[in-house]
Amino acid sequence: MTHHILIVDDDPHIRDLLAFALGRAGMSVAEAGDGEAALAAVEQDVPDLMILDINMPRLDGLDLCRRLRASGGAQARLPILFLSSRDDEIDRIVGIEIGGDDYVVKPFSPREVVARVGAILKRGVPAPPPMPATVIRYGRLALDIDAWEARVDAEPIATTATEFQLLALLATMPSKVFSRDAIIDRLHGPGFAMTDRTVDSHVRNLRAKFARAGLDDLVETRSGVGYRLGRCG
Repeated sequence: MTHHILIVDDDPHIRDLLAFALGRAGMSVAEAGDGEAALAAVEQDVPDLMILDINMPRLDGLDLCRRLRASGGAQARLPILFLSSRDDEIDRIVGIEIGGDDYVVKPFSPREVVARVGAILKRGVPAPPPMPATVIRYGRLALDIDAWEARVDAEPIATTATEFQLLALLATMPSKVFSRDAIIDRLHGPGFAMTDRTVDSHVRNLRAKFARAGLDDLVETRSGVGYRLGRCG
């Protein structure tokens, strides 16, 4: 299957560079020069992944990401790879905390961007749990693997692709404590460049979303070790 990627950057040279690299990797590409054009493109046809620059006129990348994540439906689940000249760790963390899946800093290697895009797209549905059902239930938590839907009781909770994958990983083995490195390896593959702070940000996002639905014990922290699923009671 050919994946469709939307490149959003106000620099046409960067769009051309990425379009060429992604095209060589067998992906189809659409382009947008600012956030408003990208929003219109997504509303017309949701891509498989968006490469999104932060610093843009009219509607910057962070605000666009916030609007998409708040929209519900397929747009809210759209994987987003942030692309920016901002190299401070706090900016990378902000991008992840508002719903980004990954972050690449300019100047970048096109091969690295293609590799990160491929890693996000290849996550797909996590390995099924050792049970015939495609719904994982634990306490008040339910994860519909086929529908990519998380619920507390009967209430759907909007999650990004990365957040759902992380939660599904914990839920398939609820008694196991996963180190941050193990989480990165399971979601991306060994050797993938992601910081522990990024994993922590995804966990904070999940906790905040489920706490608003009344589930305050979604993920348990084992100090100095890692994370495991909480009681979900």
